[in-house]
Amino acid sequence: MLIVLLALILLLVLIIFTKLTILVNYQHQNDDDHLKVEFRIWFGLLKYKLEVPLVKVDDDSPSVVVKTNPYAGDSAGESSDGNVEQISKRDFKSLLKNRKLLRQRIYKLNVIVRGFLRKISVTKFEWQTLIGLGDAAHTGIASGALWSAKGGIIGLISHFLKLKATPQISITPHFQASVFQTHVSCIFQFRIGHAMLAGVKLIKFWKGGKLPSKNKTDFTNEKTKSI
Repeated sequence: MLIVLLALILLLVLIIFTKLTILVNYQHQNDDDHLKVEFRIWFGLLKYKLEVPLVKVDDDSPSVVVKTNPYAGDSAGESSDGNVEQISKRDFKSLLKNRKLLRQRIYKLNVIVRGFLRKISVTKFEWQTLIGLGDAAHTGIASGALWSAKGGIIGLISHFLKLKATPQISITPHFQASVFQTHVSCIFQFRIGHAMLAGVKLIKFWKGGKLPSKNKTDFTNEKTKSI
């Protein structure tokens, strides 16, 4: 039993300090998309590949529209008169308290997520794009806008993650044809122990309790006025 216990402890320690490497490759060419994600540990001794098949959306497919009915009366469309409850001072204080608790919970969640993101290292980031709109002027404008967008994304990645490699980005304009091709290849690394710790923090966060609901007795002790 002691040997088994020591073996389990060593295995747990090994898993905690093991680095998980995630390789992401995304390619878009005209109407074709291909995404490949690969997970590796222990220098590739154990790996798992995930390939997302091509999913195309029909442009002529109908969309779902949800429309609310402002009338709650009969079929003739007459609206029924309802009671309008006045908000008391106690209700207003409860609302302010709930909003304060909500801001605190959002702040704590943001701290947990950003703390884990800072443990993720980006060891490779390549992004090549070929763009053409059939018109030289429009292609030049689109290329400039795309450079700005890529620069903003690189800034966000370097702000939230640990960027350990120099990003390799390129934009090739095609002035004679209408074409759009892009290829993204990146590698992320983090220790499994950091992910486990973030998961434990998230579990504690969600089990920390819900926001207090409005007490029903607040309305029984006070008379409400209706219009």
